[in-house]
Amino acid sequence: MRPLRYSINVTLDGCCHHEAGLPPDEESMRYWTAEMERADALLFGRVTYEMMESAWRQPATGTWPDWMDEGQIPFAETIDRAKKYVVSSTLSGVDWNAELVRGDLGKRFSGSSRSQARACSWAA
Repeated sequence: MRPLRYSINVTLDGCCHHEAGLPPDEESMRYWTAEMERADALLFGRVTYEMMESAWRQPATGTWPDWMDEGQIPFAETIDRAKKYVVSSTLSGVDWNAELVRGDLGKRFSGSSRSQARACSWAA
């Protein structure tokens, strides 16, 4: 079975709300970019997928939004091109390099063809 790494940003006071606290600095953006590059794929639930897509999907214009600074672009490019699996019983379809997953996750991700894979990262 391929390894599954769980990642979430948590502040020192235990808050994991993405809009609370300080914005990420360059060091944390480099760290999370490297973590994304280590994974074969990302595994999201519906809510996290929709949140990440709205923030990090490259616009059709090819131009990143004005709110994004230069230090965030490598992360945005990395997550934008990453393979994603989205676990949902309510979505009818996904895109953004994603595959919709339903049913038994153990069966879906435990096949011997996956045993040589690097890892799949999961964000809550």
